[in-house]
Formats: sequence, structure tokens, C-alpha cells
Amino acid sequence: MAGRYDVIVLGAGAAGMMCAIRAGQRGRSVLVLDHAAAPGEKIRISGGGRCNFTNIHAGPKNFISANPHFAKSALARFAPRDFLSMVESHGIAWHEKTLGQLFCDNSAKDIIVMLTDEMRSAGVELRLRTEISAVEPVIGGGYRVSTSEGTFEAASLVIATGGKSIPKMGATGFAYRIAEQFGLPLVETRPGLVPLTLDPQLLQRLAPLSGIAAPAEIRHGKTAFREALLFTHRGLSGPAILQISSYWREGDEITVAIEPDIDIFVMLKTARQANGRQSAQTALADILPKRLAQHFAENEGMSGNMADQGDKRLQQLAAAVQAWPVKPSGSEGYRTAEVTLGGVDTACLDSRTMQVKTVPGLFFIGECVDVTGWLGGYNFQWAWASGHVAGEAA
Repeated sequence: MAGRYDVIVLGAGAAGMMCAIRAGQRGRSVLVLDHAAAPGEKIRISGGGRCNFTNIHAGPKNFISANPHFAKSALARFAPRDFLSMVESHGIAWHEKTLGQLFCDNSAKDIIVMLTDEMRSAGVELRLRTEISAVEPVIGGGYRVSTSEGTFEAASLVIATGGKSIPKMGATGFAYRIAEQFGLPLVETRPGLVPLTLDPQLLQRLAPLSGIAAPAEIRHGKTAFREALLFTHRGLSGPAILQISSYWREGDEITVAIEPDIDIFVMLKTARQANGRQSAQTALADILPKRLAQHFAENEGMSGNMADQGDKRLQQLAAAVQAWPVKPSGSEGYRTAEVTLGGVDTACLDSRTMQVKTVPGLFFIGECVDVTGWLGGYNFQWAWASGHVAGEAA
């Protein structure tokens, strides 16, 4: 036996470290195990290296789950302000970007240093480069974890190993295997916050637009997001697409409205009145990137002067730009997905503690649970909140 603890946390990511900190602060002996060479690898690469560590607007409405109410308790008990207080207590400079997103001024590494310092202060033991070979319940209560560094036992076991997104960072489906081992239900997993791909024919038509970005509203059913749209050599990306990708399913259509705050039909009529000799493409290029204006004008067969175009033709062009139906062929998958949708079914977890209702002392937190946030700091807030409440109970 290599060691006995009160709590073992599997995974030194955002949720795992937060859980370990809180449990350690309560005087629990805590061991954190991870197969990676460094803690918080996803934190390090997040937000372009600046870590979008929370969102001041984070609430249940910003999360996708089979049970939309599940996240309420944890999010209420550890709010964005609570995490921000920790950030400020460590003297980390931060700034707010659009839509309530909070970023480090300097580097995402500041957040990792803060968390590892907090773990050290709480007496948490961190073991990296440790492969886990087996997890099993101990007769009489508790759990045994067999690893490349020996065997460890604890009364409470917290699974914080994340989802399948970004496998090059070491992501695996480990948490789901443990859930299945204990007979827990899983909600189907799929990539979330991921660029969408297009069929070769459409991709070829859009090839000249690769690299162009524009403000857009992307709609799927009743759900819509207004942020930037980016054309890529594989299809469509940018924040608006990543957001809608979590709602989109294969075979579904999305609707793209570029420059949604401008009434393009009215703008084209005004341009026709002001200068009837200019082309529709030139008029459109006043508000759209030149190549984008050219694409839509040519696609709608808008040749000749604006004076030659009737209202119906201008309406058609405006609809092409602002009511453009697109049927993606797929997504870029886990390779580039920021999160994993689905996971451990929340029906088997206590929302106040993240403990499995039927298996005392076993907890699942963070991305491996069927709670997925929007883009913009929400998934980190779920990691902090779910980790904190588990740390209070483990």
C-alpha cells in the first residue's frame, strides 16, 4: 500500500484542483493523481493563452444538459464573483471582454500557479505522470486506486478527468469507463464548441472566402447566437458557429444572417437611389468584406447597375446574405472541439454535492458530467463550481 487518504481526486484540471483545494481547506488529507506531466494543461491553452477563467453572467441558462436545472445549485453556491475573489487575492490582473468574459491580463499560467499554490497551502499532495490501471471499491467502504506509482486508498474518490475533447492534450474517455464500471447511466457524448464542416461542392464555392470574418447571427431552431463568423478551408468557424455547434445535430440545417444589425434591403435601396450607376457588388462592399460582397452578388446573378435592379431583386440579394440556409456535413470532431457534450447522467448525481446517489463516496465533476457551457468562460465556471461543492462534501 503506497498510501491512505481521506480523498483521492483523479485529474489535475480545473475541476479537480478546485475540489482538492476545498477538501484540503476542510482539513481532509487529499491526493491528486494525473497522467500528464503538468497540471491544468487545458487551462494553459485556453483563451489564446490568457485563460477566459469565468463569465460574470454565468447562470443555468448558459448550460446544456438533459436536466437544465441540475447546474443551479453548484452555480449558486460558488458564483463567478467567488472565483474572481480568489484571482484578486493572488494579485492576478484581469480584464473583461465582450459579453462578460473575464481574462488574465498576462497569462493563463497565472491561474495554474494560483491553483497549485492554493493546493499546497491546503496540504494537498499532487502526483503527476501517474498512470491509473484500476479503480475498485473496498469492502467496508472507500476506494482503492492502482497506479504506476503504487496503490492508494481513500474514503472518497472524485473523478475529474474531463471529456474526450482535444485528445492531443491527453483527453480520454476514462471518466465514462469508471461510470460504466459502477453501473451509472451515460448521456450520449459528442463534440461541442467545434467548427462545422461543409460538403465538397459547397466548400469549393466558398473557397475564395477562406479567412474572412464578419458579424453574424447563426440560428438553429429557436436558438441563435450573435458573434463573429469565420470562413475556413474546411467550412465555418468563429464564436457564433462554435456556440451553435453544441445545439446542431447531423442532418440539421442552420441559418446564417451576416451583419444582422443592418437592414441590407433598405441599405441597397438607399444605395440605388444615391448612385444608380454602381453595381450591387460595390454597394454591398460598403458593409461586407469585398470578397464576400462579390460572392453573394455573383451567386445571385446580380450583374449590371443598381438602377436596373427592382426591389424584388434587391430583396433576393438581402435574403441571400441574411437568411442563408446552410446544411453542414459534419464537425471537425474531438480534435478541435473545446468541450464534450453529454457524459455522466446528472440523474444519478446529487446536484448539491456531485456525489453518486447510489454509490457513497464516489463523485463526478467538471466536463465528464452532462453539463456543458456556452463558449466564453462558462465551462470554467462549471469546473470551479462543481469542484467546489464536491470538495465541500468529499
